Amino acid sequence: MRIAVISPFVDRQHGTERAVAELLDRLSTQHQDTIDLYAQKVSDLDCYTDSAAGTNDSGKIICHRVNSLPAPHLIQFLGWLFLNHWTRWRHKHASHAIPEVVFSPGINTLDADLILVHAVFHRIAELQRSRDTGGLRGLHRKLYYALMCSLERRIYRDPRVSLAAVSRHTAAQLARYFARHDVTVIPNGVDAEHFSQAAIAAMREQYRLEWQCSPRDFVLLLVGNDWRNKGLKTLLRAVAQCVAERHTAHATQINDTPLRLLVVGQDEQAPFRLEAEKLGIAEHVRFLAPARDVRIFYAAADALVAPSLEDSFNLPVLEAMSCGLPVVVSPAAGVSDWLAHGKDSLVLEDPQNARELAAAIRFLTSDPPRREAIASNGLRTAAKFSWDAHANELRKLLVNVAEKKIRRKSRQTSI
Repeated sequence: MRIAVISPFVDRQHGTERAVAELLDRLSTQHQDTIDLYAQKVSDLDCYTDSAAGTNDSGKIICHRVNSLPAPHLIQFLGWLFLNHWTRWRHKHASHAIPEVVFSPGINTLDADLILVHAVFHRIAELQRSRDTGGLRGLHRKLYYALMCSLERRIYRDPRVSLAAVSRHTAAQLARYFARHDVTVIPNGVDAEHFSQAAIAAMREQYRLEWQCSPRDFVLLLVGNDWRNKGLKTLLRAVAQCVAERHTAHATQINDTPLRLLVVGQDEQAPFRLEAEKLGIAEHVRFLAPARDVRIFYAAADALVAPSLEDSFNLPVLEAMSCGLPVVVSPAAGVSDWLAHGKDSLVLEDPQNARELAAAIRFLTSDPPRREAIASNGLRTAAKFSWDAHANELRKLLVNVAEKKIRRKSRQTSI
C-alpha cells in the first residue's frame, strides 16, 4: 500500500511528532507499506531521500522535503499548506507514483482522505478567549486560531474525510462541534522497552545531580508546550501551598519533604518565572528545554503532574506510567478515559483548583506505600497500550478508507 503522509515535523522529542514517527516505523517495517512523507523537518526516523529511493519502494519511508517560510507562525502555516501541495503535485507528475490514500495527523492539508485528530482548535480557542491575550502576540494567536477553526469547519464537516481520534474525549468534541458521530478512536501507544523502570534507573543519579536535586527532594515534572494550557499557573500555586505548609510543619518534622519542580517544554518563560518569584518558590522551580531523549526527565522525577486545561491525549502521562512514575492527571486529558482515580493515577476533579492539586501532591509525598501502589498499577495500565496496536488499528482504517475512495471514483466514472 502506498500512503502519502503530510506532517510538517517528525521527531521523537515531542508528543504528536513522536506518535507519527512510531506509526510510520511500523507501517513501513511490519506492514511493508510505502510511505511518501512530506515534511519540513525529520529526525530520528530511518527514511530515504526522494533521489535515493529505488525502483522497489516497498517498506520504505521516502522523505520529500517541503520548504518553509521565515515568517510568523500564521504565515508559515499558510505557506506550508501551499508548499506541501505544490511538492506533492510536482512529485506526482515527475514519478507518476500515486498514493492510494492521503493521511494527515491533524490539519496539514486540504485534501486528506484520513485525519487522525490530536487537537481540536475549537476547544483551544474557547479556552484562549478566557485569557488575557493583548498585544501583537495575542492578536497573532487569535488570528491563527481563527484560521484553524475555519479549516476545521470546512474539513471535519465533510463526510468524505474520514476521521480518527486519539481518545474518546476528542471524539466527543468532534461530535459536539462538527456533528461527526462516525469517528474511530485509536489511542496512542508507548514503547514499554524504551520507557521502562530499568531504562530510567540507569540515568537517575546523573540527571538529578545535573539539575541539582538532592536525594531528599521530591521532584515533580511537567512536560509540554503552551504552559498556560498545561496548567502551569495552577501547579505553581499548588507547589507554593505545599512549600508554605512544609515550613509550618518543619518544627514537627511532619511531611518535611522538600519539593522541586522541573518544567520541560517550549514557551515564553518570563511570565512563569515572575509568577514563581511572586509566590516565593523561584528556587524550587527549574525550566528546561526539550531533549532528544525525554527519558532523562522521567529519570530525575518522582512524579509527573499534568493539570492541563485541554489535552486530546497527553502522551507524557502514559510514558511516565510506563517508567514507573505515579501521575496526577487532568480529567480534560484524553488519556484519563482509561485511568482509575486512586488505583493507577490521581485524576483531578478540577485542574484549576490549586488546593485540590496541592492535596494530591501532599498525598504522593506523605504516603509512600500508596504512592508505590499507584505507580505499580500504573505500570500495568500502561502495558495495555502499544504502538503496534496503534499502527495495526490505523492501518485497518487506512485500508478501509482506500477501498471507499476506489468505490467513490468508480461510481463517479460510471455516471
